[in-house]
Amino acid sequence: MTSQNQFTKADQSQKVERLHQELRQWQSNLYFMQDEILFIDHLLNAYIFQPTTPNLFERIQDYLFRLKKVKQQKEKLGTLVSNHEKNLVGMLRCTNSKCDEPYYQRHDTMKVEVTKCLKSFQMLKSEIFNYAGGILKKNKPKSNP
Repeated sequence: MTSQNQFTKADQSQKVERLHQELRQWQSNLYFMQDEILFIDHLLNAYIFQPTTPNLFERIQDYLFRLKKVKQQKEKLGTLVSNHEKNLVGMLRCTNSKCDEPYYQRHDTMKVEVTKCLKSFQMLKSEIFNYAGGILKKNKPKSNP
């Protein structure tokens, strides 16, 4: 019989598997984010924006700067998530809750950072698409009746 603070290998394997699944989801989101960043970068550097658009250069430069910051944050998080995944193997050796704490603390901290990064990117992406969509509508050729 195990005490409340002791774990069996099966218990530990299940806990590690749950953490690993969450890590894989983060990696998937960050990977997909890379494709979106590339698309948005191409969009912002496209010739769809007319020089007559007010504050065009400043706005595009601001978006490109913010996109670069998000990309750097994503790359940093990708490395941290990958390293955290490798370190989960050590959790299998844990036999009590005291040993698990550092893994869960790192995991929770990382979860906050990944969520913050994804949310920040979603907000930026929405802002860029709204801006670009407005310009495209404004520049749409008028059809003859």
